[in-house]
Amino acid sequence: MKHLPAPDVHLPFEDTPMPVAALAADYPHGAFVATHSHRRAQLLYAVEGVMLIEAQAGRWVVPPTRAVWLDAGLEHTVRMSGNVRMRTVFVEPGAARDLPRGNCVVEVPPLLRELILDAVRIPLDYAPASRDDLLMRLLLAELTVTQRLPLYLPWPTDARLRSLCEAILDAPDAPHEIAAWARTLSMAERSLHRAFQRETGMTLGRWRRHARLFLALERLAHGEKIVAVALDHGYTSQSAFAAMFKRHFGIAPSAFYR
Repeated sequence: MKHLPAPDVHLPFEDTPMPVAALAADYPHGAFVATHSHRRAQLLYAVEGVMLIEAQAGRWVVPPTRAVWLDAGLEHTVRMSGNVRMRTVFVEPGAARDLPRGNCVVEVPPLLRELILDAVRIPLDYAPASRDDLLMRLLLAELTVTQRLPLYLPWPTDARLRSLCEAILDAPDAPHEIAAWARTLSMAERSLHRAFQRETGMTLGRWRRHARLFLALERLAHGEKIVAVALDHGYTSQSAFAAMFKRHFGIAPSAFYR
């Protein structure tokens, strides 16, 4: 994995007097951007490839046709899966009403996509009331109505529960029986369930299902066969995986990256 320093190159895009700025950056597979934060809110979008954003509170998986909205000041890392063509929009806090609140993955419909792609060519000192200004204002307006999507994996703060989550991510096809983990963590099964629900807002079973799906997204992004991805992530068949995938994302895995 290629580690990259915190992106100081972003600073001019955060310090411009205009409320919105956008830049383009391409990264190779496996590139990792170290922990950093931004003064402005940030919309991360990949024209190609998958981004995995991690913060203290959780992880977001961002495939093409999706973007992640990160609140101003959030410390996070970014890992690239596949060759990533990233497009980033920095938004001044309070630049528009009804912007997304809270870190989340959002849908990128065709109009918003074209606005993002066009925004990267706009200079940082674009003139008020110009065409560039109108385009940026329309981009902001689209962000206020874009749909939030369930591509978030909350992360517990308790070290024992984190070790369980890491084990699930390391071996998604393993059974991970609750009774065995409760003994390993020196906890009663009921206490384990309660603690996990309290820390993540999810049951352990639901968290595990989400984790498997998110890991599968990376493999699908690389063009791997659906049946291989399904079996490697603990599903008994391709049809069982496809059913769970469609229930969660609303689309079949074969169509997800089109």
